[in-house]
Amino acid sequence: MSTVLYLVRHGQTEWHADNRYAGVSDIALSDTGRHQAERLGHWAARTGVAAVRASPLSRARATAAPAAAALGLPILIDGGLTELNFGSAEGRTLAELPPADRKAFLADPVHGAFPGAEDPREAVERGVAALRRAESRHRDERVLVVAHNTLLRLTLCGLLGIDPTRYRAVFPQVRNCAVTELRMTAQGAALIGYNVPIS
Repeated sequence: MSTVLYLVRHGQTEWHADNRYAGVSDIALSDTGRHQAERLGHWAARTGVAAVRASPLSRARATAAPAAAALGLPILIDGGLTELNFGSAEGRTLAELPPADRKAFLADPVHGAFPGAEDPREAVERGVAALRRAESRHRDERVLVVAHNTLLRLTLCGLLGIDPTRYRAVFPQVRNCAVTELRMTAQGAALIGYNVPIS
């Protein structure tokens, strides 16, 4: 038996139109994001989800709320699911960054992380630990996990044995409120679906 984790990036925020790095900045959902969250709630109600876990950032909690309400479940907050702190890139677009910082990041997003940013390798460790907590506390159940784009991509690399320096190439984007299905046991993880639209 295995635990099924439905990994979901929060709904769209006001910064999505400009593609700004939100990171740990607590940006609210846009009208589109709230609609996506409602659709996720309808989807979750049909899937036999037994637990809802989320990042503490408000955009993740607001995305998880309709699903939790539909299922009659609390939202279990896990700080390990918080998005990366992007340091000097917080609130800015890639084009707005100094050319040298942009070039270093695009060449190697781990060793060339933005000045003042969290070390992505540390984010891998906390993200993997958060999903392992979900697996151990909800064994053989289905769990909805609402988190963030970069954190989820790095965590997938950590669980699947992929070099985290390749996270942007291997997992170009986690789409808002699409579902990435992961099956986990105490021994490891298997990726079943990636970026599957909800219906």
